[in-house]
Amino acid sequence: MNAKPVIGFLGMGHMGLPMAINLHKAGYRIKGFDVVPDAVQAAREAGIGTVATGAEAAAGVDIVITMFPSGKHVLDAYREYLLDSTKPNTLFLECSTIDVAQAREAAQLAVSAGHRSADAPVSGGVVGAEAGTLTFMLGAQAEDLGEITPLLEHMGKRIVHCGGYGAGQAAKVCNNMLLGISMIGAAEAFVLGERLGLEHQALFDVISSASGQCWSVTTNCPVPGPVPASPANRDYQPGFAAALMAKDLGLAASALEHTSTDAQLGSLAAALYRKFSDEGDAGTDFTGSINAIRDGSL
Repeated sequence: MNAKPVIGFLGMGHMGLPMAINLHKAGYRIKGFDVVPDAVQAAREAGIGTVATGAEAAAGVDIVITMFPSGKHVLDAYREYLLDSTKPNTLFLECSTIDVAQAREAAQLAVSAGHRSADAPVSGGVVGAEAGTLTFMLGAQAEDLGEITPLLEHMGKRIVHCGGYGAGQAAKVCNNMLLGISMIGAAEAFVLGERLGLEHQALFDVISSASGQCWSVTTNCPVPGPVPASPANRDYQPGFAAALMAKDLGLAASALEHTSTDAQLGSLAAALYRKFSDEGDAGTDFTGSINAIRDGSL
């Protein structure tokens, strides 16, 4: 039986660490790295092998997984140390959420350096990362699917091949634009329900089984109580931070402009989350936007 590939995993934050833990539990050898010492320590405590630099994490591995905050971080890492540290034909699996053009640029950099590339952003939040039930939106060459899919299956429940380089990011930006819109709608509905005298649980029981049903209610409900795993039950600690939602909706707004798409709700959601993040709530979970709706600051 062939040995499992060795993985360099860079970026072990709220999402990356549980993803790496699931790969570790599945028997993969991981060389983990993060610029945040606490993240490295948490990885060690989970039994994951860690190294001192990103270049060391990439050296001698079969697959490099990156889970970074932005496209600039990805491109800088590729140019400055990752591509030169790996052996030929390494598979670069980019799981961050970045601009489509940046994803395609990263793929071209990898291929030009003699490697293979795929973008595989995720949906499902920290809860999904911990449970191994993420959805992966995959932009990859067909000949690499046989290697990529079994790996992703240890971290996610659904893998959708969306097309070639950048297609995964294109799907992700569309998905998160809809998520931002639906979370604002869910938050507004629960605030209205409060002011009409409805208990949270009663409104949840209706919406979760009626035509308003959506992930923003049934999985990440913005009020405490109905969904125990929701960030609302841990004082809106992220989770998916408001700053990251603002970033993702900014990517959507950029894509709307680039494609001359008239999407008024997407643009409004981007503006609302940018305001929410800029006014000091960047570190809270994005579901915490309900508090800004309550006090009228959005």
